[in-house]
Amino acid sequence: MKNRTNAIRLRQTNSQQTIQYAAKQPPLTTPWTDKVGTNPWPEYPRPQFKRSKWKNLNGIWQYQSASGLDAVQNPPFEQPFTNEVLVPSCLESGLSGLQEKDVKYSWLKTNFTVPSSFNRSHVLLNFGAVDYEATVFINGKQAGFHRGGYFHFAVDITQYLSFEDENELLVFTHDPTDSDNYVIPVGKQRLTPDHMFYTPCSGIWQSVWIEAVPEEYITQLDLDANMHGQLNVTVHTATKNGTSVEVKVYDGHEEIGSGKHTSDQPFHFNMSNIKLWSPKSPKLYNVTVTMGTDTVESYIGFRTISKGTVDGVTRPLLNGQFVFMFGTLDQGYWPDGLYTPPTKDAMVYDLKFLKDLGFNMVRKHTNTNGDTVTILPDEAQQQEFTRQLELLVTQLKNHPSIVIWTIYNEGWGQIIDDHPEFNLTELVKQWDPTKLVDATSGWHDHGAGDFSDNHHYASPQCGTPFYSQPSSPYDSSRIAIQGEFGGLGHEASIDHLWNVKAALDTINNTYEMAATLEAWNYRSHMLLQELEDQIHRFNCSAGVWTQTTDVEGETNGLMTYDRRMKRVEEKQWKADIRALYDAAAARSNSTHD
Repeated sequence: MKNRTNAIRLRQTNSQQTIQYAAKQPPLTTPWTDKVGTNPWPEYPRPQFKRSKWKNLNGIWQYQSASGLDAVQNPPFEQPFTNEVLVPSCLESGLSGLQEKDVKYSWLKTNFTVPSSFNRSHVLLNFGAVDYEATVFINGKQAGFHRGGYFHFAVDITQYLSFEDENELLVFTHDPTDSDNYVIPVGKQRLTPDHMFYTPCSGIWQSVWIEAVPEEYITQLDLDANMHGQLNVTVHTATKNGTSVEVKVYDGHEEIGSGKHTSDQPFHFNMSNIKLWSPKSPKLYNVTVTMGTDTVESYIGFRTISKGTVDGVTRPLLNGQFVFMFGTLDQGYWPDGLYTPPTKDAMVYDLKFLKDLGFNMVRKHTNTNGDTVTILPDEAQQQEFTRQLELLVTQLKNHPSIVIWTIYNEGWGQIIDDHPEFNLTELVKQWDPTKLVDATSGWHDHGAGDFSDNHHYASPQCGTPFYSQPSSPYDSSRIAIQGEFGGLGHEASIDHLWNVKAALDTINNTYEMAATLEAWNYRSHMLLQELEDQIHRFNCSAGVWTQTTDVEGETNGLMTYDRRMKRVEEKQWKADIRALYDAAAARSNSTHD
């Protein structure tokens, strides 16, 4: 980001000067920081629910702070703001152009025109995610409100629009994070970051777009494509009038199956000679859903997730076969954008790095799934957590690559005495019966869900008759996984570190530190060998290594936070990971994917 912070300019607007956008120098950059520009994330934001008539509203907006929660009662319509800001971005990030701290109350706005191709259709305004509460105004009128920082929401803004002139979109955001005794899903965000808790993300951190829909339109697709070639479908609508819908499935451009039914009612149809989805061969098929004049494009992968007994051991099954899962804990943080990755290429880089080493799974942690803070929630807060959990499952359940839902991590937000995980597990299975549920990852396991999940960093304890966490002994009736282990630390040179004092001062709080990369790889090799031995001897079905990259004060990643230095000795790691799959195949008398 050479000289970018020196490029601050002023734009005269009426009597107030607006500071023009320029990305600020974050404490650490990535190879993609300078590639963001002022047209971020131009791709269609929701490829599993895609419409042809849409307009991206990402780019340069205006920003100013608000005085408090009551400010929403007096919106600053048609007024110049103090700063320009990049959307989407976390307001605390360098990419935002602000890099603010303690951003609780904010105003963000932009102006837009409606494309003539919309032809006076109904218009939906979509937000990929806004942290934490968003109040939306169009042309001086309140159009919608949403609570929950990790979820998509849409507002029908048709009645507030001008189809000929420019429209003003104004958004008030309130993000308390962990302040004022708020108990909300925040993941690891903290107003005062410290080692394993990180910089918050406030504001519009995922894409914003408008799309044209008819008066009666599709609101949600439930698509479950199983290993037998059966596609189970429910097409949800805004009006629920029982309208005729048609679903077509394509392999490339060739139609391989179709079905017709009534909206808002489940139905299914079958296809033959399909190729099954797996991590090794993630075959996808395109889907087109039509209801009247509304058409939505999506995709599916044919696969079935279940559990069963293989040679006397409870195992997770993919398409009827035990597949040992080994992946990383991935917290989805970026030094330049925090929650918002700088580019799509940056995200692909992380996944390709892991796949090339041999990992076949990622445990997404404390980001999209949003773990609750450690204060125990009251009844109202528990109800809000449940509401947001349903949003999470409903919005993401069609993805073939998601195979397990995790509800609680290490007791965070879990009401220990009431054991809410039992009811929540049943609810998740109602919302999405196609996946397995890890109710309590790590601690306070009372027997809910499909997994007996152990966290132990110094050495794995995966499906073993010994354990260090009394609240989570191994339960042989469920699937044994090592939900977290590894976490070996190594302090890189300062040019690869999050150069913030609170982070640097707590680096040595990591479970175990290695003075050199040679020592780090030696200890990694020993832990992976120990896991391999447990796979041979006991009932281990999966493992999660902490973690993909460093995050701020946590320097225990396979890569540094800036993605510029890899700690792994690749030949050794590839051999060790391959040995895990071989051990699982030998233990279960099966092949591995």
